Parts: sequence; C-alpha cells; structure tokens
Amino acid sequence: MFSEKKIWKNRRNTATPKTPSAGDPAPVYFGYRQISADEKTRNVNRHFNSVARRYDFMNTLLSFGIHYLWKKEAVRLLSPKAGERILDVCGGTGDLSILADRAVGPSGRVVLYDINRFMIQAGRAKATHAVARRRIQYVQGNAEAISFPDDTFDAAMVGYGIRNVTRMEQGFKEMHRVLKPGGRLMCLEFSEPTAPFFRLLYDIYSLRIMPLLGALIVANRKAYTHLPESIRTFPLPDRLSEILETIGFHKICYRKQTNGISVVHTGIKPQRSG
Repeated sequence: MFSEKKIWKNRRNTATPKTPSAGDPAPVYFGYRQISADEKTRNVNRHFNSVARRYDFMNTLLSFGIHYLWKKEAVRLLSPKAGERILDVCGGTGDLSILADRAVGPSGRVVLYDINRFMIQAGRAKATHAVARRRIQYVQGNAEAISFPDDTFDAAMVGYGIRNVTRMEQGFKEMHRVLKPGGRLMCLEFSEPTAPFFRLLYDIYSLRIMPLLGALIVANRKAYTHLPESIRTFPLPDRLSEILETIGFHKICYRKQTNGISVVHTGIKPQRSG
C-alpha cells in the first residue's frame, strides 16, 4: 500500500518545493521528478498538446462531473459583476471564462490567457456556449509575463493551472501587477484530502486508476501519471495563503471543496494609500 510520506511531497514537515526566479538554475518539480525550469516548460507544453482534444472529456470522466460544481462555486466566490474586465490565466478550454462571461455580460470583457495554442483552439472549436465563446478574447502568452499593462483588470482567476506554471510565484506576481487597486484574485487548485480514509481512497484512484484510464482513452499514461503527482508537490492551502500574502495580496481566504480535493483561494490587491 501507499506511504503518505513518500507520495505527498507538500506536507508541512517537508520543504516546500522551491519556485525559481528568472535565470535561476535550481531544479523544479515536474510530477515527482526534479528537472530544469526550461525542461519543465517544454514538458508542460507537450503534455497539453497531447491531451487538448480530449481534455474536457477526461476532466468530466475523472471527476465524475464534479469539476463543474467546483468551478461554478469558485467563480461565484470571485463575484464578477456586470461591465468588469476579468482575466482568466491558464484559461485552457474556457470553462471559467464562460462562467465569468455570463456575469460581466456584453458590457464587460473576459480575456482567456493561455500559453498553449492547442488548448485555446480546442475550446474555441466547441459547439457549446457559442455566444460566450465568441465574446471571450483569446490571448496566447506566458503567465510569467502577462502581456497587459499594470492596473488593467477588475479581477483575475486561475483554475487548475498555476501548478503547471514553472515559476508559480512569478505568475501570481504578474496577476497582482495587472489587477487594478482593489482588484480580486481567485485561485482554484487541487489539494490534499482532509480525512485519512478518504485520502487513501483518493490515492488509490488517482495514482493507479487515473493513469490506466489515460492510457486506455487518450493513449497517454504519462500525462495522467503527471497529473496526480503534480498535485502532491503543490503547496497546501495554508502555505499558498502565505505565498499570496508575501506577493502583496490581503484579505486572503480559502474554502475547501469535497473534503479538500479542491480548494478555492481568494484575495484582494490593496488600494493605494493616499
């Protein structure tokens, strides 16, 4: 059976995986492997190139459809309002963008920002929510260097994508930069289940069954081996809250979903004094 000390690398009694700064040669985690930052960037891009076409189907299958409820609650906690400008970082095929578009309406604007063209194209080509998909603005770019000026957006969100950003803290710094003073951040990410027995079941399912389904359905066992491993090297909710506070966000809160499998963090960029 599994040893939790070996498979959960983000426990408080272990060092949080280091997020390198630009030019830092220190290795980073890609799943359980430590590799160079440049190699991780290439591997993540190849990963999403290979799964883009079946990405939404696999998410629904592997989560039994619950991911839609997680995303709906996360966007509700962000509280998008009519007329606002919302940035969806690592937006992928657009689930969060569509939810935000409903709230901001025709007078607002949702920008889906993602480094992977295959994921953007897969989302744009879907027949569902056609009106929203036409209204959304699609931009291909790196989350570590967001191509918008300071103080542009009323809110920024990232759903199940920040752990794939090579320099995670730099990605959050960029979101902080492009938010207007008083702007809101929402981060939706996977985490460690709270109850020990539930965590054991989750470990068996995610580390054994998920890779098998990845091999059978998308002929890519490696991609769905990396997914649960990447979750286990990501900071736990309290540690992520500390990181966001260090970057400059305040009023940081988080809410666990489904026994902690998924966690929503929210925070605010402070107003400028004077």
